[in-house]
Amino acid sequence: MKSILAVTGVSAALLAAAPAQADITGTINATLTLQAGCIINGQNYDNGSANVTFGTLNFGTQNTLFTQVDAQVLSGATGFTIQCSNGVTPSLSFRAGQHDGSGTGTGVHAMLNSTTAGQFVTYNLYSDAGRTTVIPVGGTIALSSTGAAQTVNVYGRAFGAAGLSPGTYTDIVTVVLVL
Repeated sequence: MKSILAVTGVSAALLAAAPAQADITGTINATLTLQAGCIINGQNYDNGSANVTFGTLNFGTQNTLFTQVDAQVLSGATGFTIQCSNGVTPSLSFRAGQHDGSGTGTGVHAMLNSTTAGQFVTYNLYSDAGRTTVIPVGGTIALSSTGAAQTVNVYGRAFGAAGLSPGTYTDIVTVVLVL
């Protein structure tokens, strides 16, 4: 009986002394989904972003008897900059302004006088500094697909007309960066 007690005591001591050890192996799943996007004038935009400011076309201050005046769309001191995801072939689509088809004279777009109802100054957008290639409503400018930053220059020419009243003339043209 002593030997049974001794063996039982040894067995109990072994069981209590060292618990069994086992390694547990697991994983961490990491995912990242990237979609095409662009940096426009230093701001990062995803596909579907809205309310992007590409730049300003400021014809300055003229008198009511001007015949034509030129300007360039600027974002800071130069044209606007665009950098899109590598492999994406973006293009800029120039849509209608707020007052297209209004007014008389030459021009695709029109700026409305904010103080005198029915007064418009027409203007065109151009893709070249010589203002020989008009960007029509719905017209596009193709951009590089290399993923490198590129400067886009857009030019404007406003046309005077008889009977213009003093005031501030404004318009907003919608531009879509198509990815």
